[in-house]
Amino acid sequence: MRRPTCAAAWPPHSARWDRPGPIGGTVWLVEVGGRRLVAKVGPGCLDEAAGLRLLGTAPGAPPVPDVVLAKDDLLVTTAVDQSPRAARHDESLGQSLARLHGVATAHWGGGSSWIGACTVNPVVMADGVAFYGSRLLDLAARCDLEHVVRPVVARLGELLPPGRPALVHGDLWWGNVLFGTDGRAWLIDPSVHGGHPEEDLAMLALFGTVPDRLLQAYDEVHPLQAGWRERVGLFQLVPLLVHAVLFGDSYRSRAEEVAGRYI
Repeated sequence: MRRPTCAAAWPPHSARWDRPGPIGGTVWLVEVGGRRLVAKVGPGCLDEAAGLRLLGTAPGAPPVPDVVLAKDDLLVTTAVDQSPRAARHDESLGQSLARLHGVATAHWGGGSSWIGACTVNPVVMADGVAFYGSRLLDLAARCDLEHVVRPVVARLGELLPPGRPALVHGDLWWGNVLFGTDGRAWLIDPSVHGGHPEEDLAMLALFGTVPDRLLQAYDEVHPLQAGWRERVGLFQLVPLLVHAVLFGDSYRSRAEEVAGRYI
């Protein structure tokens, strides 16, 4: 998702990170007192800062940049020293993401009011059916797909896997993963909330391939539930609807096709 807001203005991995200056969208690499920092402007910065701080407290979770300064429309974080992606990064992400998903939350939902440039309702829900149903219907109403999504929502009680809510990144596409020189996979741009772990894995698969190496490393720490592969599309519906709200027709068609699998 390449979105022009604070919450998603990070540049692609091809951007230059070796000298101060603009590095894509509304993001700049700056040096202050010999310290390399990343400055971003736009809405959603306070939510992103809160999400980074929360992820940073989760034991064994993927590392995140430190928040240096956060205001309504400005976020300054430490920069991540990056290197080409390697097998160790995939293994690191699988293991640390599984540990993150081992952190239970008291409720479904809550957290960030933004997924990229798209606002969402951070209402707290008592169960997963209510949370995902509310989010799906709200997004569908904003892109004229209620007629497609409503039958899926009616079946959520049988479609969703059992389990308590866990702490999830909430917007985990590959553009929000940085491959550090330390061999670890770092996460940026979270939309943190209480959700099902399969959300993050499904999002990774939406705009790229999830390597078997990553899945194996994940499964060793946090075993995947039976039938998870059949639910990938189900958990991709929210980000597809977000894209339909933001970008229109091509994503509307894809969301419609995916929803049709679960009617």
